[in-house]
Amino acid sequence: MAFPSAPSVLWSVSLLTALFAAEVHSNIVYDDDPFQPVTSDETVSVGGTVTLTCRVAESDNSSLQWSNTAQQTLYFGEKRALRDNRIQLHRSTSTELSITISDVQLSDEGEYTCSIFTMPVRTARATVTVLGVPGKPQISGFEKEVQEGHKVTLICTSAGSKPPARLRWYRGDQELDGRPDVVESVPDDPTYKVSSELTLEVSRSDDNAPITCAVDHPSLAPGDKRSEQALRVLYSPAVEILPESDLPREGEKFHLQCLGNSNPEPHSYTWTKKDGELPPLSKADGAFLRFEMLNKSDNGVYVCEAVNKIGRGQGEYTLLVQDPTAMSTSSGVDHAVIGGVVAVIVFILLCLLIVLGRYLIRHKGTYLTHEAKGSDDAPDADTAIINAEGGHSGAEDKKEYFI
Repeated sequence: MAFPSAPSVLWSVSLLTALFAAEVHSNIVYDDDPFQPVTSDETVSVGGTVTLTCRVAESDNSSLQWSNTAQQTLYFGEKRALRDNRIQLHRSTSTELSITISDVQLSDEGEYTCSIFTMPVRTARATVTVLGVPGKPQISGFEKEVQEGHKVTLICTSAGSKPPARLRWYRGDQELDGRPDVVESVPDDPTYKVSSELTLEVSRSDDNAPITCAVDHPSLAPGDKRSEQALRVLYSPAVEILPESDLPREGEKFHLQCLGNSNPEPHSYTWTKKDGELPPLSKADGAFLRFEMLNKSDNGVYVCEAVNKIGRGQGEYTLLVQDPTAMSTSSGVDHAVIGGVVAVIVFILLCLLIVLGRYLIRHKGTYLTHEAKGSDDAPDADTAIINAEGGHSGAEDKKEYFI
């Protein structure tokens, strides 16, 4: 692209400036004017790219011009007047002039002017708002563990925002209420430094809980910039005693285990028995109480005390020694069910045998009765034998004999 000579450019710019000044002082408003330029305000974040567009409804071949906040000409038609490689021509027609400004800085914020050099000169203004992108928040005030029941104060700070950012606190997914944000202006800088304070009374459930500070700002998508700090809480032991078996039997080995949930871990365990001494065949072994051979005299309530540097906690377990033949409740239920099923099967088989026996006996008696009846009808012993043995065959022999 060819540029005009320096004197020519300076003369043109001076003439345009004079015309523009005359138009500004005239304060003429043009309604429904087809030559009146139309622009729109734009918002862009630092480092982004903004597009400035100026349009007219009709054209008389007059050139459109964009000027910056200092009234320096950026583009006159397709000709670039300001040597700034960040500013490029986007589109130039008889009715439109669009330019882009890349790598936008806070100093680029302000009012830009589009002019069309008709008689008189017509102008339109577009305000470019530049958002200062806040920096990643920093959390301070938590350098060591906090004891359960004590308070901790956390401070979150983020700099470089414009307008001032808003800071939000979270514990996990739950939003917490901190003190109102403190906004500080930065000398010789249009951005702001924002800080927020959060005070918590911690409990054991807060141990390793993530505390998050997130920045809320128009230049950022939700969750873009956040910092996380895990709480470390010290608390005394919460004690639970676990038996080796739910059915301790007389004569068997057995042990109890003491679990002390605490931070830090318990450094000592003490076993005692309520209303008496520990059995002679038992042995305290740190978190374990071991019985070499259970006896019903071992019955009673056993207490374990766990101790760490924060405090101590106790747990109890009631030992009831069972007979050696005792079975677990679940086993007894299973055996009862099996026994019931077997009894039902045996009963059904017995019923079937009785019915079958009676059936066989009844049919055998009927057979013997028919045999006896054949013998009684015979006139002599020989005929009775033949009737008993043959039935119908004997009758046929007798019929042949009479013929």
